[in-house]
Amino acid sequence: MSDKLFDLTGKVAALTGAGGVLISMMAKELAVRGCKIAVLDLMPAAAQKVADEIKAAGGEAIAVVCNALDKASNEAAAAAVIKQWGRVDILVNGAGGNKKEATTSPEMSFFDIPADALKFVMELNLMGSVLPSQVFGKIMAAQKSGTIINISSMNSFRPLTRIIGYSAAKAAINNFTQWLAVHLAQNYSPNIRVNAIAPGFFETAQNKFLLRDEKTGALTARGNQIIGHTPAGRFGVPEDLLGAFIWLCSPSASFVSGIVVPVDGGFSAFSGV
Repeated sequence: MSDKLFDLTGKVAALTGAGGVLISMMAKELAVRGCKIAVLDLMPAAAQKVADEIKAAGGEAIAVVCNALDKASNEAAAAAVIKQWGRVDILVNGAGGNKKEATTSPEMSFFDIPADALKFVMELNLMGSVLPSQVFGKIMAAQKSGTIINISSMNSFRPLTRIIGYSAAKAAINNFTQWLAVHLAQNYSPNIRVNAIAPGFFETAQNKFLLRDEKTGALTARGNQIIGHTPAGRFGVPEDLLGAFIWLCSPSASFVSGIVVPVDGGFSAFSGV
C-alpha cells in the first residue's frame, strides 16, 4: 500500500544544476518515487549522464541544457519540459556554488577580492534561482499548483569567515524564499508552495580545498574546527538531504511554505561550549 503522504507518482520535476553531486541525488530519489525528471544543467554531458542513469534504473528522464542565469535559456528549457510532459509540478533551484577567487585567504585579503568574482557568486546563487522561478513559476501560476525548492546554506544564518559572497547570496535566498512563497500564494494559488533547504557542511568538490589538505587529504584546521562544532561528528553526505527534500516536495508538507530547513548535523544548535 502506497503512503499517500509522500506519494509523488506522476509528478514532473525540473532541477537546475542537476549534473552536480547533491542535486543529481535529489533527481534520482524523485525518479525512484515515480516522478518524471528533467535534468537541467549548463553542461550537456553532465545532464545526459544523470538522465541516462535514471533511465537505466527504470525511471523517466530527459536531459536539457539550461543556463540558469539566462532567462531565454530557462524559457527554452521550460518549453522542452512542457513539450515532453505538459506540465511542471516541482522546480528545484540547484544551480549555485562558490568561487575560490571570492574567498578570503592568507593570499587574498577582503580588500583585494575582485569585484567580478563577488558578482559572479552573488548572481549564480541568487539570480540563478530567481530567473528559473520566474519562468517555471509562471507555469505553476497557470496550473494553480506547484512546489519550488531553493537551496540555501547554513552560512545564510550565520556567515562563515572567508566566504563573503556565498554567505550574502544565500542569506538573500532565504529572503527570496519567504517573499516568493507569499507572492505566489496570495496572487495565484495557495497550492503553490516555496521552501528552501539549508545544508550544513557537505564535502564536495567545491569546498574540498577548505576542508582537506590538497596533497594529503587530511583535515585542515578549518575542517577540524567544523567537525568539532558539529554534534553529528562528521560532514554530511548527499543522502542526508533526501528526507527533508522529499518531505518538502510531498503532500505531507501541504501546509508548509516559506520556511528554510536546516540539515546540518546540529551545527546551528551548538554554541561551541
